[in-house]
Amino acid sequence: MRIATWNVNSLNARLERVDEWLDYAEPDVLLLQETKMADGQFPHLHFDAQGYESAHHGQGRWNGVAILSKVGLSDVVAGFADGREPDPDARIVSARCGGVAVSSAYVPNGREVDHEHYHYKLDWLGRLRAHLEATCDPAEPVLVGGDFNVCPDDRDVWDPQNTEPRTHVTQRERDALADVCEWGLRDIFREHYDDDGMYSWWDYRDGAFYKRHGLRIDLLLGTESVVAATQFCLIDRNARKGNKPSDHTPVFADLAL
Repeated sequence: MRIATWNVNSLNARLERVDEWLDYAEPDVLLLQETKMADGQFPHLHFDAQGYESAHHGQGRWNGVAILSKVGLSDVVAGFADGREPDPDARIVSARCGGVAVSSAYVPNGREVDHEHYHYKLDWLGRLRAHLEATCDPAEPVLVGGDFNVCPDDRDVWDPQNTEPRTHVTQRERDALADVCEWGLRDIFREHYDDDGMYSWWDYRDGAFYKRHGLRIDLLLGTESVVAATQFCLIDRNARKGNKPSDHTPVFADLAL
């Protein structure tokens, strides 16, 4: 089973690129973020024609998450199931696909350190752990993929010596992500690669992609059974090239399940 995550930065703008990637990469499950669509706009029939069932949780011009699956799609949950008030943003959707409990997550950006949105981000990550505790068992196959807007460590940022206060790299964000992982998740990519310089996001400005000035913020986090079944994991840098790319690129893992 091939499971991928991709922040497409507007599905309307990137639908042709998504079709192209589905055609050559052939994922069984694709987790999408930042669709920027309302639920009524999502092209379910378009993906159905390609063999994918789909679930979407959106709100129009902002945010929006989706799951595409060729291996079944059931038990869909839009938003958090942590017993608190609904999240005002459409940032997480969960389902069961091919025996794996999957979630597509779009963690808040944070904007700037100590901004109101930064504290929302920290709380959101806490809610993600509570959601997992309420809906999943770490002894079972569980995979959370998406744009986490956090670089787990200094290998995941192109200029780790930069001392300017900024989001994505603060210890509080990394600790909040680590707390999610302590529920029973591991970073699948880091189970296969130790090197730095391997990123999933590059700014559109200043030739960042070609200068290799990027961040690794798009993650696949899996429970022990998922990690043990993973044969291969890759950041598909080629999808960041060409006409009208997203600023993110897909990350995928092949599981022997």
